Amino acid sequence: MLRLAGCVTCHTKDGDKRSFLAGGRALKTPFGTFHTPNITPDPDTGIGGWTTEDFVLAMTGGMAPDGSHYYPAFPYTSYTRMTTRDIVDLKAYLDTLDPVRNQIPRHDLGFPFNLRFTLGLWKRLFFEEESFAVALERSDAWNRGAYIVNGPGHCRECHTPRNLLGGFAAAHLAGSHQGSTGSRVPNITPHETDGIGSWLEEDVAFALETGLKPDGDAVSGSMGEVVEQATGHLTEADLAAIAVYLLSLEPEAGDWRKSPSRAD
Repeated sequence: MLRLAGCVTCHTKDGDKRSFLAGGRALKTPFGTFHTPNITPDPDTGIGGWTTEDFVLAMTGGMAPDGSHYYPAFPYTSYTRMTTRDIVDLKAYLDTLDPVRNQIPRHDLGFPFNLRFTLGLWKRLFFEEESFAVALERSDAWNRGAYIVNGPGHCRECHTPRNLLGGFAAAHLAGSHQGSTGSRVPNITPHETDGIGSWLEEDVAFALETGLKPDGDAVSGSMGEVVEQATGHLTEADLAAIAVYLLSLEPEAGDWRKSPSRAD
């Protein structure tokens, strides 16, 4: 679950094994720079003082133990669909790690995004706590893929366009000209010309495992890290399930090929 949820990718700075999951990575986004937190069990700079209930509430509701709201750069908007069992298991694993003391700098955000109290309003507008619902008419593989993509895998956080306030647009997984880190993110719906409609299920699984696309090119940027630190560690069954789900989606024509200067 640690790899599936992308924890290593975001919470380990520059692949430094000595600071495994100790945070401090700078995420530059259109809204400012976020610094990922320390999730080792250090009691002062990490989550060593957290209860399991604290961790579940953070993951599913975006709430810190002190009652403050988390910015949605922490993808609780997707993690809310994770099962409680998976979240509890993840916390149990994190508790076994060696504590690493690493004081994380404050986020560097412009106005009005630096006003944390406004996140309560943002949540009312754009966030809904919801559990994953099994589609009984679908196969086990489809449901597993849907759970991974929309829950722990949090694919929509990058692959779905956002509005000016950071809420998700309607074009689910159709890519964006300016993703969460400010770079273009491709359409992963089965659109024939704009997405992955020409890919086979085996192509999708192979790309997630190795980073190689059907045309022989390699994924780049942040997706390269996702493959290296997350999807490349998944089981064949989970990779196949993701492929089944993605290729079953309604094809969407995305705006990911546009340059930011032509966004409007």
